[in-house]
Amino acid sequence: MAAISKRRNVDCEGRWFKDGWKLDYFFIEIRNNCVCLICKETVAVFKEFNVKRHYQTKHGTHTGNECSEKLKHLEASLISRQQYFTKARESNENATKASYEVAALIAKHCKPFTQGEFIKDCVMTMVKNICPEKQQEFAKVCLARNTVARRIEEVSSDIKRQLGIRGKEFDFFSLACDESTDASDTAQLLIFLRGVDNEVNITEELLDLQSLKNQTRGTDLFSSVCAAVDNMKLPWNKISGIITDGAPSMTGKQSGLATLISNKVSEEGGKAVKLHCIIHQQVLCAKHLQYEHVMGPVIKSINYIRSRALCHRQFQQFLSEIHAEYGDVVYHNDVRWLSRGSALSRFYSLRQEIGEFLAEKGQPMGELSDPIWLADLGFLVDITKHLNVLNTSLQGPDAVISQLYSHVKAFGIKLQLFERHLSSTQPSTAHFPALQEIMARFPQSDVAVQTRRYASDISSLAEEFKQRFRDFAAIEKEITLFSSPFSVDTDDVPDYLQLEVIELQCDAEIRGQHQQLTLANFYRQLNKDRFPEIRAFGKKMLSLFGSTYLCEKTFSVMKLNKSHVRTRLSDSHLQDILRINTTAIEPDLAFVLQSRSQFHPSH
Repeated sequence: MAAISKRRNVDCEGRWFKDGWKLDYFFIEIRNNCVCLICKETVAVFKEFNVKRHYQTKHGTHTGNECSEKLKHLEASLISRQQYFTKARESNENATKASYEVAALIAKHCKPFTQGEFIKDCVMTMVKNICPEKQQEFAKVCLARNTVARRIEEVSSDIKRQLGIRGKEFDFFSLACDESTDASDTAQLLIFLRGVDNEVNITEELLDLQSLKNQTRGTDLFSSVCAAVDNMKLPWNKISGIITDGAPSMTGKQSGLATLISNKVSEEGGKAVKLHCIIHQQVLCAKHLQYEHVMGPVIKSINYIRSRALCHRQFQQFLSEIHAEYGDVVYHNDVRWLSRGSALSRFYSLRQEIGEFLAEKGQPMGELSDPIWLADLGFLVDITKHLNVLNTSLQGPDAVISQLYSHVKAFGIKLQLFERHLSSTQPSTAHFPALQEIMARFPQSDVAVQTRRYASDISSLAEEFKQRFRDFAAIEKEITLFSSPFSVDTDDVPDYLQLEVIELQCDAEIRGQHQQLTLANFYRQLNKDRFPEIRAFGKKMLSLFGSTYLCEKTFSVMKLNKSHVRTRLSDSHLQDILRINTTAIEPDLAFVLQSRSQFHPSH
């Protein structure tokens, strides 16, 4: 038999510190240790014999009054030392926390890591002049480049940690994916998620930024998305939808990213709808109206003025001298969705001034004296303005898919109205002010005859809208049920929802709440026991992205950070910056600081 250990287990003896030992033997309890106030030694066991022996053999004895006075002195000395170290720790902790917050601001405002030292120099200059006694405290805040980089990494890691905790609570979530190339020709795949938990709280966050060094086929993008979803430990069967732009690698029927993700979700027992970004679709529709015979001369004249420095200065001076409404023309950029409307509108407003200036330069623009061309310009200005208004209404964070689709449907109905007005025997240009102005200026010309051609172009544009938004039209019944459950016919409702919809429609109180609350708040307050299915349906619809607006916005942030003068920014640091810049989650700095064993300001 193995020998039985005779070693004592002191922790199991149930001994504790007794208050009387303080005055009798000058011992106190510090962090579960019995400590001598005189020599700061400890005894192994909370036992009076050990405490008394230590006191008598090492410190002798004291009388009553002497004991009391000496105890007060020793306790005061101990408290003073503790406060000194506590203040030093608090000072270092505050300096460290400040450096985290400044580093996060540097990332959020797209500044280089080296800006930390510049910020510190500015702060120290102000402190020196305003409160010089605080210089030592502020000097502890380390904002060196490497320190700022580490702080940004840790803040980003904490945001990702919190997102992972939220992700476990999601009942449904959807993905928005878009790919673009950065300044170093690296393909960057942005993956955003929109999740809804049981309390109908909506989370829109950057899931991951995947850097693709080789090809960007649908299968390559799919592998990256799988890595991001699996790394966050999100269940595939809870994905409700995937939205992308119109690139073939995204929308291909066989091996496009959306198809591969939809198939993966089906294999896991879920169902995900595939959607093409509603903003990209609208932009493609806008390009359907080519009108090259108008855009060509307009862009040529703008480029002539703007591309020559002397000519541009003279044009601005010319506009200033005649007190024109605007001081310059606007460049047209085919990539920037709203620039076409801005360039056309400014050109139309300055058409007379531009004609006079170009004539002085020996570059007369004959189109400006052609009534038919001017009518085409006026029509293009007006219809482009309507398209820009639609585009602007489709942008913005936290948009619900039903709201976006309602804007598109409303615009389709507007197009039908425009077509009827322009194709009637007495054409109406009430919604085309620029065209109306040209028609009033040239009443004797054949401008009025052109309205039928404009009506035909609008009809073609309406058909293009209809084709482009087929995927949204395919789920129109679900969108209508989600946004207007009190006006749908129960026969058009899925069987598993019909009984609950009837209960819902017959409840006057809930009907009133639907009219007063936002859709998210309406589904949030529905009784979980009474309407479990329709509440789950609402959560699924709320989780759907309607556009890749967040991706487009983040790519703009990426170009600000990784520019031609900052191409050495690593992919991991770029991801950290974008996560901090786009998040709605507040970093838990208290948690980050708790994980540190010490508070050296530079570490």
